Amino acid sequence: MAKITKSASEPPQIISSTLRIALAALAFVAYFAGLTLPLMGPDEPRYAQVAREMLERGDWITPTLGGSLWFEKPVLLYWLEKIAYHIFGVNEFAARLGPALFGIGVIICLYLLGKSIDRGWLFAALAASTVGLIAFAHGASFDIILTLPVTATLIAYYLHQTAKTPRFYLLAAYFFLGVGLLAKGLVGAIFPVGIVFLYHLVLWKRPTKFAFESLLWGGAVALVTAGVWYLPMYLRHGYYFIDQFFVQHHFQRFTSNKYQHPQPFIFFFWMLPVLALPWAPFAIAELWKLFRGLLSHRDEAQDPHKDLAVFAAIWLLLPLLFFSFSGSKLPGYILPAVPAAVVLAAVYLVRNDTPRRLRRLVPATAAFTLLASVLVILFYLPGFAAADSVKAGIADANAKGYADAPVLGLHTTSHNLEFYAPQRLVRQPDGKQRRFLGPAEIKEYIVVYNGGKLVLVLVPREYLGELQKFDGLTTTIIHETPEDVLVAASAK
Repeated sequence: MAKITKSASEPPQIISSTLRIALAALAFVAYFAGLTLPLMGPDEPRYAQVAREMLERGDWITPTLGGSLWFEKPVLLYWLEKIAYHIFGVNEFAARLGPALFGIGVIICLYLLGKSIDRGWLFAALAASTVGLIAFAHGASFDIILTLPVTATLIAYYLHQTAKTPRFYLLAAYFFLGVGLLAKGLVGAIFPVGIVFLYHLVLWKRPTKFAFESLLWGGAVALVTAGVWYLPMYLRHGYYFIDQFFVQHHFQRFTSNKYQHPQPFIFFFWMLPVLALPWAPFAIAELWKLFRGLLSHRDEAQDPHKDLAVFAAIWLLLPLLFFSFSGSKLPGYILPAVPAAVVLAAVYLVRNDTPRRLRRLVPATAAFTLLASVLVILFYLPGFAAADSVKAGIADANAKGYADAPVLGLHTTSHNLEFYAPQRLVRQPDGKQRRFLGPAEIKEYIVVYNGGKLVLVLVPREYLGELQKFDGLTTTIIHETPEDVLVAASAK
């Protein structure tokens, strides 16, 4: 591999020293604003509650939700939330702090990669202002938690090839490989290993001597890192853990639509460019240049960034194709490929044949994207979060003296309630929330199981009339959102 150096014919730095400070300040605000908003969607409240239950039990090993075993995901996010709960208390900021820091970590990794070609600030600016990374760094979910170790593993491996201390970079690569297994299971290892293998295969280059020598001890480092959780989980729960975690939530999630997330095959082919905005056009242009260069057999002397471009292209394409064949598709699945799009865009911009007018747009585009993100987070997202969350409704009910009332779902179950009313939900024997199918079931629960005491009922707006017209109940509206209504109900 050719030494990674700046070519004398390359353009000057795109991000000036003054702009670096301004962009860094904007990025800091963009990544940490809005972390206190109510938890949204089905995942954030559940994951935050799993961590709270681990905190309350003083347990670092077994995830539970509503007291029942919860083996859908590995433990890294829960650890981050649990630690933050210890420091800041159980709240939304603590639940989201780990993902925000991991988003910053991705930026730092790309800075280090860019620094190897004297373009660290360009790589960092592009990463910091990428829409997908900003968005998922604000969510208490696993996608950004996986993206950092995958990014760190791949960049550490790539940099070891020319580093003065290759064993250090390889040690970092294997360590983060193990962290990736803790972040989201097998994909945390499958992607980095597959990408590195294909990188050497496509370029027909042998790995370094240090890489060959590291296989045994490096594999041990990765296994020990991941084993701090997997081993005690297996010893504690045996085959049930293997079946639930690997069989049900790995293989069946990939091969079927068991978890109700169907999308067409091409879903990620348009979702990835969206997440890579505003830099997706540059990444696509670099991919086109790269394939043209490979077809014309342009040698490394003519293209000093060929290795990096090939590496980033494989990094982008492997997850893209892998998840396109999955029976279950969600936007965040493709997030580990977004840093690769950033690398491709940055390589395109440092090429000496890139139009100067495009380079001049970079600082303004980065600043505009970060500023727009801050404005959306501060002025639009609060209203959206309030409408999506039950937090305000539960607070209103508590203020009216209903703090101990059970919360029932009529024709619905709300995962948001897992965090905001965890001890008050009515559950089935398997730990899942019970979905009440009619007002008569609500009355039966009040009379038979709740000693005739009042309950709170969360009901979709279209079923509110059914509840209010039922003769056996007296109802009072507590809180309304565009989708749901929280009602106090008592038996007549």
